[in-house]
Amino acid sequence: MNEILPRTKLWAHTMRGHGDEVITAHQSSSASVRTRAARAREQREELERALYVPEATFASGAGNRAREEAPDRFRTCFERDRDRIVHSAAFRRLAGKTQVVVYPTDHQRTRLTHAIEVAQCAIAMARGIGVNVTLTDAIALGHDCGHGPGGHASEDAFDEFIETGYDHGPWGADVVLEPLNLTLETLDGIRNHSWSRPAPATIEGEIVSWADRIAYCAHDLEDAVYAGIVDLADLPPVIRDVAGTTRRQQLATFINAVIDTTAATGTVGMDATTAEALSELRRFNYERIYTRAESVAQSTTVVAVLRDLVNFYLENPRALPQEYHGDDLVRGAVAYVGGMTDRFAFEQAQRRLGWDPSKLPRGIGRGA
Repeated sequence: MNEILPRTKLWAHTMRGHGDEVITAHQSSSASVRTRAARAREQREELERALYVPEATFASGAGNRAREEAPDRFRTCFERDRDRIVHSAAFRRLAGKTQVVVYPTDHQRTRLTHAIEVAQCAIAMARGIGVNVTLTDAIALGHDCGHGPGGHASEDAFDEFIETGYDHGPWGADVVLEPLNLTLETLDGIRNHSWSRPAPATIEGEIVSWADRIAYCAHDLEDAVYAGIVDLADLPPVIRDVAGTTRRQQLATFINAVIDTTAATGTVGMDATTAEALSELRRFNYERIYTRAESVAQSTTVVAVLRDLVNFYLENPRALPQEYHGDDLVRGAVAYVGGMTDRFAFEQAQRRLGWDPSKLPRGIGRGA
């Protein structure tokens, strides 16, 4: 006979909290503040101007948004952006999308953990340089929301359906996150974080561009070592001598270099010696991880699966969820398939298209 467990009963006892007129979380709560006045948004905006360098991007009211809205009582416009991204379905789905490893183990990165690590690197640099930490955080957390399943291979798959090509930065800003009505500054940073894109309009966006590369170069290497794909003994001397062999050493070296170089020159960048080490690390990962034979083969399969799925929904629009119907069916089909997690996409390939499960990817994929 099933009975409610003792801990479940204990948990239910805290349903209301504790106290009479003022309810506290704990029966023994004693936390208090002397100044009993809420910190209004305007005060926090003033604090930004006191804390940050003049070239930083400052929050103001409801912010620059495509659709006007009233400002929040307590949160700045960039804090609202960050909150909206964190609570979005697109951000949650990053947990099921490839960073380097398809179907990762408990210790390997997903797009979600990558976004969090990029945010950590970016925040560290923003604090050291003295610019808007919250805007930096929002851009970093949202920067990969336009990625489809299977890593960068999804961009190759969707290219043929989108006239201007599929780029995860613009797609994330202009399609996936458009319903959130984020500020133009946050969207610009997300749209242009890749080094192949035009430079972001803000210092905070530039910082995220560096943070993205720094984070994935270090953690993709760590994941590949863990998976037995590469050996740290094979790292070129320039990487070992300048940045070390561990993720911790590499992140510290590269992050501090951006802070120091920016402070010394006024340009958001990295000194040539350290930048060469970062470039060599990326080149090593490209050759030994991202373009190894198994990765290329997996990417080819991902492209075929995703193209087949988009074509299936174009030929069978009734199978496409109603919210993806609109004036442009192709765009809707790409948006739906692009939003899928790896697992869901491969399940649909089996169910809808009859793909043999043994031929679907389960290994190291192309990098970020």
